[in-house]
Amino acid sequence: MCGIVGYIGNKSATDVLISGLKRLEYRGYDSAGIVVVSGGKLHTVKQSGKVRDLEQMVYSRWDEKFQAGATLGISHTRWATHGSPTPENAHPHYDQTGRLAMVHNGIIENYSSLRTQLQAKGHVFKSQTDSEVLIHLIGELYQGNLVEAVCAALKHVEGTYGIAVVSAERPDEFVVARKGSPLVIGLGEGETIVASDVSAIISHTRQVIYLDDDDVAVVRASGVDVRNINNVPVSRAVAKVDWDVGAAEKGGYEHFMLKEIHEQPESLGNTLRGRLDEQMGTALLSGLSLTPRELSAIRRVVIVACGTSYHAGMVGKYYFEELADIPTEVDQAAEYRYRNPIIRPDDMVVAISQSGETADTLAAVREAKQKGALVVGICNVVGSTIAREAGRGVYLHAGPEIGVASTKAFTCQLTVLLMMALKLGRCRRLSRQNGMELCEKIQEIPKLVKAVLARNDEIVKVAEQYHQARDFFFLGRGAMFPVALEGALKLKEISYIHAEGYHAAELKHGPIALLDKQTPVLAMVNDIAGRDKMISNVQECRARHAPVIGIVTEGDADVEANMDHVIHVPKCSHLTAPIPTVVALQLFAYHVARLRQCSIDQPRNLAKSVTVE
Repeated sequence: MCGIVGYIGNKSATDVLISGLKRLEYRGYDSAGIVVVSGGKLHTVKQSGKVRDLEQMVYSRWDEKFQAGATLGISHTRWATHGSPTPENAHPHYDQTGRLAMVHNGIIENYSSLRTQLQAKGHVFKSQTDSEVLIHLIGELYQGNLVEAVCAALKHVEGTYGIAVVSAERPDEFVVARKGSPLVIGLGEGETIVASDVSAIISHTRQVIYLDDDDVAVVRASGVDVRNINNVPVSRAVAKVDWDVGAAEKGGYEHFMLKEIHEQPESLGNTLRGRLDEQMGTALLSGLSLTPRELSAIRRVVIVACGTSYHAGMVGKYYFEELADIPTEVDQAAEYRYRNPIIRPDDMVVAISQSGETADTLAAVREAKQKGALVVGICNVVGSTIAREAGRGVYLHAGPEIGVASTKAFTCQLTVLLMMALKLGRCRRLSRQNGMELCEKIQEIPKLVKAVLARNDEIVKVAEQYHQARDFFFLGRGAMFPVALEGALKLKEISYIHAEGYHAAELKHGPIALLDKQTPVLAMVNDIAGRDKMISNVQECRARHAPVIGIVTEGDADVEANMDHVIHVPKCSHLTAPIPTVVALQLFAYHVARLRQCSIDQPRNLAKSVTVE
């Protein structure tokens, strides 16, 4: 949610900032703004709408000579929380004097009381945002040393923030800080760039510093000086980004989402590489940093996640319980800490987050650690907050995911969960022979996905039949139930069709009242356990004249005869079947949205990384 880019160096700050904002558009936003320092003054342009609207306004106002001389600036894309998406509410915001400006990601929870205090001192606010309160507070405390003022102000703040602050008096530096909202600093040759996501940095440098919570940094062209909130110097390691700018571009595909769907055989291969010991029939997950003895002492698994990652966790429950005989719970991360969960020392809490920055999941991690649980993170972004705070876990290695609707991260999450269950199972009752057989099935996953992608034209034809529907039901049983939930989520996210996922057994307990010939049903009728029951549920739907699309295993003629339309998936183990099945649902959702001419990569009202509660 929201995006920050800051730059100081030997190039036009305007060019770097606009380019960086474009790379952050996928995060979700509804307004944008930029401020540069030049001639002892702050120069700002703000606009509601897209970055392209801001770009047109900037280049129409600032000539080339001005831009070339402005080599320091900060910029922002805003996803509205406090106040509607207007130019007045867009960032940057100024302090009372107009000499300081700030961009902010996050939420200042005590902004109302701070605002009242500042108004009593004569401060006048020009926006409805919580963010403007913070820059006014910094300005109130500013006495010529910007980093001191920022540190002092942040001690009065409750909530989350990633901020960048510039001063008209300091053309050689700016200050950034973070708590609960990510910031990464890229170190280049004679230039330094700061962003809320590494994708805005990678075209400049691969050398980066990931800030921790309560870090405050003074950013200069020559480098960065990192301090804590008490203004005491701290050391932060320099990391190297292991992917290049091409990975964050469309590569000839019409949309990032389509590219990322088609990248899944490769991303799954990267997730698997070097992680299966086929001789011992187990998984090699060194990031867990746990011995077989320590793994065997685990008595319960608790999975915490939100959205698509939550659906992955629901599938993971079936894996852990079947393969490792471990009772497993799946909690919506937003509720986990607030319900005062029962946590034991022999619990393993698994936090799943593509970005590694999801605010609710991070809060669940901290609650679990506070209560003594063993915490493991499953993340895609190296150096993310959850990965660092969990201290152990498994990276997906799926590569950058730009489309808001998660695709390849989900299938990689399922694969990691399956390997974790295999490893835990081998520490218990799962035999070497069974482990070896499962390793072979896991190795086939990329090939299974390729087989589904080869069915693209078949899926297009089905989408053409149903893209004008107003409502949709997705049905599944067992591990296919969370797959149905994920399929429904994908369709509603990008096509804006109302879609609901249900366990097929729940159909008779109310939802069947909504079925008619205008309400299509997409049923997971794979040739695995529960197939015959699913056929009965399909017949119940067809008896109410609802058209049924079946996800059907290749060659299963008996099931095909009960469907109005079919989408074929390859025959495979019930443990791996959720992965090719969900890829088919991703393609279906994509083509429905394309036919409806929707904004697929940036769906309305959505954000890629949800960094506020």
